[in-house]
Amino acid sequence: MDNNFDVIVIGSGPGGYVCAIRAAQLGFKTACIETENTLGGTCLNVGCIPSKSLLNLSKIYQKAQKDFDKLGIETSSIKLNLSKMMQNKNKSVLTLTKGIEFLFKKNKIIHLKGKGSIIDSNTVNVLENSGKKTSYKSKNIVIATGSTPTSLPGVKIDEKIIVSSTGALSFEKVPKNLVVVGGGYIGLELSSVWKRLGANVTVIEFLDNIIPGMDKDISNEFKKILNKQGINFKLDSKVKKISYKKDQAIVDFINNKSKKTESIECDKVLVAVGRKANIGQDIVKMGIKLDKQKKIYVNEKFETSIKNIYAIGDVINKGPMLAHKAEDEGIAVAEIISGQAGHVNYDVIPAVVYTSPEVASIGKTEEQLKNEKIAYRIGKFPLLANSRAKVNNESEGFVKIIAEEKTDKVLGVSIISEVAGTMISELAIAMEFGASAEDIARTCHPHPTHSEAIKEAAMSVDKRPIHF
Repeated sequence: MDNNFDVIVIGSGPGGYVCAIRAAQLGFKTACIETENTLGGTCLNVGCIPSKSLLNLSKIYQKAQKDFDKLGIETSSIKLNLSKMMQNKNKSVLTLTKGIEFLFKKNKIIHLKGKGSIIDSNTVNVLENSGKKTSYKSKNIVIATGSTPTSLPGVKIDEKIIVSSTGALSFEKVPKNLVVVGGGYIGLELSSVWKRLGANVTVIEFLDNIIPGMDKDISNEFKKILNKQGINFKLDSKVKKISYKKDQAIVDFINNKSKKTESIECDKVLVAVGRKANIGQDIVKMGIKLDKQKKIYVNEKFETSIKNIYAIGDVINKGPMLAHKAEDEGIAVAEIISGQAGHVNYDVIPAVVYTSPEVASIGKTEEQLKNEKIAYRIGKFPLLANSRAKVNNESEGFVKIIAEEKTDKVLGVSIISEVAGTMISELAIAMEFGASAEDIARTCHPHPTHSEAIKEAAMSVDKRPIHF
């Protein structure tokens, strides 16, 4: 094989593999380096995809156990076979990772298996598991190495009792008591999975609200819903220590305001306090500039401090650490390398928590607009007044649209709904085209659908909803 390439992408997560495919489509001779045995990075292997599989399967189990009888669907002897559920999850992951292998072959992308290290601006070494090291030359290098879970000071994740999200996706049995440290996306999604499957779940969050960064209206309502589902919360609390007691853990924490200390004994502790950029020593040795957050500094063209070396995804401090954001950056970089005008609009990146109901948001929150002293109007519409949500027994939540006071331009949207993740895409398109609330209100929506709540919320901005 010729070891010279136009583009070498290091990392095959959503940002990396998408970048490689787009580069190949544009006619570049492309290679993608991956350390793990399968393609797809954290997202496909131990992140987005397996967690959504378990969220879906645990939701079906809970409905069969608790809701079917009330709906006139009588069942008996509902049992959980966790081993089979995990097999189903693993099968889904394998199918999708094999799908990326197919796409690589289809687009003639060379898959280099091993650990990639940048030696200079045009050279990447790949160290295979066998110990063999090979050098490759490339006109352009794209760093897409993603992120890894962080822990708390003094807390070592062993993936047995104290686990990261990776370990929490593969429990061999349902823990009787599970403590989740962190009330963000990952913590709440996995809290939902194991609560539905029978665990007693307590979430400890340092801040006084869950899903930090989302609109406070959404955060407050969402907590009430999760409380009703049986998830316990210890907010405004700091974990001081996690210690072992035989095959269990003891979590000591203190309330930030009252200074009251508490302890919880549990079978498992999930540490879900965030993720950090996965940056190797080769990047540090190369002198590639890092910013204050210890992420790779890039300019508007995603160039690092070394011109023909680019970086995308979780390793850079642009936008949220989300798979779809990384994908957009991967496409943008490939197009920039080819001389096109690659671009990512960070103002309209949707974010979704895939619980039941789902939570989705895009654009500015009310709190951000207040801080920025931007005058706005709000339209809210409850799912309780939406006919489709009502007949589906999915009436928890609401749609909240924030529009600029003078221009009526939509600045931000927050949704709690069983299908919020799907609904938010309509708002992403609307905001990308600079839509006003009136534009959405005047757009005919099909009946009966959850999306009618979006139209009604847009009408509510002008205080003229029809069904509420």
